Amino acid sequence: MEYRNLTEKEIEQLEGQACLSDNWNGVKVAPGFTPEHVHHTRFSGEVRLGEFCSVFSLPGGIKKHSGLRHVTLHNVTVGDNCCIENIHNYIANYEIGNDTFIENVDIIMVDGISRFGNGVEVSVLNETGGREVVINDRLSAHMAYIMALYRHRPELVSHLKDISGKYADRYASGKGRIGCHATIINTGSIKGVRVGDYADICGACRLSNGSIMSNSYAPVHIGDGVICDDFIISSGSHIDDGTMLSRCFVGQSCRLGHNYSASDSLFFSNCQGENGEACAIFAGPFTVTHHKSTLLIAGMFSFMNAGSGSNQSNHMYKLGPIHQGTLERGAKTTSDSYILWPARVGAFSLVMGRHVNHADTGNLPFSYLIEQNNTTYLAPAVNLRSVGTIRDAQKWPKRDGRKDPDKLDYINYNLLSPYTVQKMIKGRDILLRLRNASGELSDIYSFHSAKIRNSALVKGISLYETAIIKFMGNSIIKRLEDTVFQNNEEIRARLEPDTETGRGEWVDISGLITPKSEIDKLTNRIESGEITRIDEINAEFGRMHENYYTYEWRWAYEKIEEVFGINLESITSEEIIRIVEKWKESVVGLDRLVYEDAKKEFSMAYMTGFGADGSQAEKERDFEQVQGDFENNPFVTAVLEHIETKSALGDELICRMKKVGPSPQP
Repeated sequence: MEYRNLTEKEIEQLEGQACLSDNWNGVKVAPGFTPEHVHHTRFSGEVRLGEFCSVFSLPGGIKKHSGLRHVTLHNVTVGDNCCIENIHNYIANYEIGNDTFIENVDIIMVDGISRFGNGVEVSVLNETGGREVVINDRLSAHMAYIMALYRHRPELVSHLKDISGKYADRYASGKGRIGCHATIINTGSIKGVRVGDYADICGACRLSNGSIMSNSYAPVHIGDGVICDDFIISSGSHIDDGTMLSRCFVGQSCRLGHNYSASDSLFFSNCQGENGEACAIFAGPFTVTHHKSTLLIAGMFSFMNAGSGSNQSNHMYKLGPIHQGTLERGAKTTSDSYILWPARVGAFSLVMGRHVNHADTGNLPFSYLIEQNNTTYLAPAVNLRSVGTIRDAQKWPKRDGRKDPDKLDYINYNLLSPYTVQKMIKGRDILLRLRNASGELSDIYSFHSAKIRNSALVKGISLYETAIIKFMGNSIIKRLEDTVFQNNEEIRARLEPDTETGRGEWVDISGLITPKSEIDKLTNRIESGEITRIDEINAEFGRMHENYYTYEWRWAYEKIEEVFGINLESITSEEIIRIVEKWKESVVGLDRLVYEDAKKEFSMAYMTGFGADGSQAEKERDFEQVQGDFENNPFVTAVLEHIETKSALGDELICRMKKVGPSPQP
């Protein structure tokens, strides 16, 4: 915009309205500027003012005309139709966008060159350092994962830090920005903070050295009593009610409130934290903690729900707080659970009680870890039949609150994937080896520092095998759907993978499930200097995510041959039929177990506390009014529908396979 000098008449009017300036030539205004809405304002340095034409309608029905009242501006650009009033100290070195409302603020300033939270080192996982993540406003969970955990490749980590540092330097400035349509009211100090469009800051105590990445798609709310130092808050997040953050990154659509406090921690998409405390944690997508007595410390989590009183220790009073632990995706802790780091808990496992023996159940997912008499007992695979596990898998996609079209994290919600199935294959082999080594009649089997009862081991083997067959059958049915085959050659051609990528080990890079070979290719390109920009790195993660199902089939193709003992290059329609029949048994079998688990929620024992003053019949009616009846429960009907749908899907493929003719003769 081209600005003009004030006219003598405008200067005279401004001075008559108690406005001051050491140099009126330093004040430039928009062509349509009129001074009648500027009162008790002091100008210093170079100031640019837009037009003041609009009116703000505030809650309660009050209206305020845009303008400046009781404010000191030093080196500030004010956009069109802003209302700024009652600034107790001053605003210095800021550009303020159009239609922004600022009222009752102590001070807003940038002092010297600021990087607005970019380039801050967060000592995640290890409080004493060694796993620092350099945060920036484009940080994804996946890039942070590599920066924190790939310390066995110092050149790679050095390049990532260099990329992050250069990004921070590129956006360093002596002038801050407050975006368009932002609201800042009843707030203390804002120093070295960049505020995005449509941000709502109401009642915050102190914000220093940070970025609030609000936009029109996903506004950010910062509420009463919030204190943030050295931070970045991504789009769509809600920080409220006395939350205190120090050296933290908050990802997209997170919610932190009710006096939650965190230091040196990373929270990625859709995390929730209330009442408790976090120190040096890596909270991957959907990490949730709600309770006052819950402490998460020096751990890596994702898709996790922490029960009340959950906590961990990261030292044993020797070399200090140097230990760390991992709860793989979907792990949960019950009330008053405790884990002494170091430890690793497998995906979708449940931790109950106090565990001090450094368990490692990474290759035994879907398990229960239960403490009895200071001993960790392991029940492998039992969470596969839990109604809670299935409910969790269904709820996460529905609870993705990200409205910003530019999503930083690529999240795979699949319960069964090459990542979890490869672990179940390893888990089944571990259990079989334990049984062979100790004998089938042993009462207790020892695995690392945990104990496994005989009945739990037998059930674990069976459940793992059922789930493995279910995944393999899902893959082959998906591959053959919606196609009519004339002969076996056409079936074999359709089953042929489209790529070689996907073989070997798969990894969960904090929400992104992908072949390890793809991560290795990316890290090699970063290490060699071929990739030098954050957006290039994020684009590679996006490409991996988009190609997930192509890569998944490549992996499944090999494993199907191992699991079913067949050669897919010479498979026949009759063998497909046998696979589908096994798959149907597995799917229906698991669904029946889930159905029975759900049924427990409607047993008489669960009705305790209902029908407070009445008979047994009244208790049942009271329970039904609150919880509904079992057969009409939405989840129960969904399980029954799933059985019917999957059975019909299998029957349809079997029908198509029966119509396949013999292969053409050469």
